[in-house]
Amino acid sequence: MKQNPNNLFYKKWHKPNSSFLKLKEQRTFFPYFGFWGLKSLQAGRLTFNHIEAARRTIRRTTKKSGYLWINLFTSFSISKKSLGSRMGNGKGLHAEWVCPVRQGQILYELSGLSYNIIVKALVSAGTKLPVKTSIVKLTY
Repeated sequence: MKQNPNNLFYKKWHKPNSSFLKLKEQRTFFPYFGFWGLKSLQAGRLTFNHIEAARRTIRRTTKKSGYLWINLFTSFSISKKSLGSRMGNGKGLHAEWVCPVRQGQILYELSGLSYNIIVKALVSAGTKLPVKTSIVKLTY
């Protein structure tokens, strides 16, 4: 899985502030590709390690069968100045890549497996993430 984007217009963006994260998701409330989804109940920031840990947990539980869609990508760069540096002298160096997550956003989608396996996989993946999550089923 890819950690960061190939080419950016700017290397260092402004931080996604808390007002952006407090907005509710307006596009994807229900799974779009699969029948089951893991939905965030809180806003927050996910790093690549969070996303990868949840993906590995899902794949281990499902024994690499079924279909998995990941609706996350770490596209925001967070910069950080060193602890001993003085004020000024520009923006700090790149520290990590972050994916801002809104409340109500679908993070992972699954299909092609039995109910018990999907629920077990999504619950265990939700424990790896720093935001509260719930399982959502696609209803027509």
